[in-house]
Amino acid sequence: MWRPVLIAVAVVVTIVAVVFAFQRKLVYFPSPGPLPSAEEVVPGGRDVRLVTADGLLLDGWHFELPDAPATVIVFPGNGGNRLGRVPLARELISRGLSVLLFDYRGYGGNPGKPTEEGLTFDARAALDLIDGPVIYFGESLGAAVAVELATYRAPLGLVLRSPFVSLAAVGSHHYPWLPVKMLLQDKYPLVERVSGVDVPTVVLLGTADSVVPPAQSREVATAARARLIEISGADHNDDVLLSGPQVVDAVLSVR
Repeated sequence: MWRPVLIAVAVVVTIVAVVFAFQRKLVYFPSPGPLPSAEEVVPGGRDVRLVTADGLLLDGWHFELPDAPATVIVFPGNGGNRLGRVPLARELISRGLSVLLFDYRGYGGNPGKPTEEGLTFDARAALDLIDGPVIYFGESLGAAVAVELATYRAPLGLVLRSPFVSLAAVGSHHYPWLPVKMLLQDKYPLVERVSGVDVPTVVLLGTADSVVPPAQSREVATAARARLIEISGADHNDDVLLSGPQVVDAVLSVR
């Protein structure tokens, strides 16, 4: 009578072991290079090289306007590479802001493998590249990266697009049958950290977001004492959330 139970336990243990071993492949979805030059993407753009504290060299694009009041550092989500953030950069540049686009380790042809600690190093290397006022723009996973950086050095303003409470919270939403909190190596405790950040902050969410539950983004907004902008009917990767007018206006509002 115990045989079916033992088989079931063995199956569960095997699944948990596989998920633990390959969990970062369920979190990070990098697109490789090669990528075009900054000049090819936006005339006047400059290719830059970020140097991380642990010795990696990461590629990025700096679109610098001489009279810009601030530079927007874009902290990407967990998928793609910086080429997918060019529409946002173009919109921000057209509104008079300088922009830094870069890829984390393992993305866009960069060396290394993404981890929470590694992305922290990458974010600080991006900040080191910029002189003058900065605005942090973080999308989804990048919102957690931006918030961690804000606890290290406060920006002029902070814009969080589709932020989650923590990686465990969003993971548990998608995998309710797994002990996600116990298994996770990378935590990204966004709500815990953002409560200690005191800068003008805007949170944007799509009410039809199928990746990050809108309720989690609302919880982030409350913890951050942020202005909340809800875009009706928008899903996680819809253009209106990537580079739409409400996103651009939110960045301008925290200058």
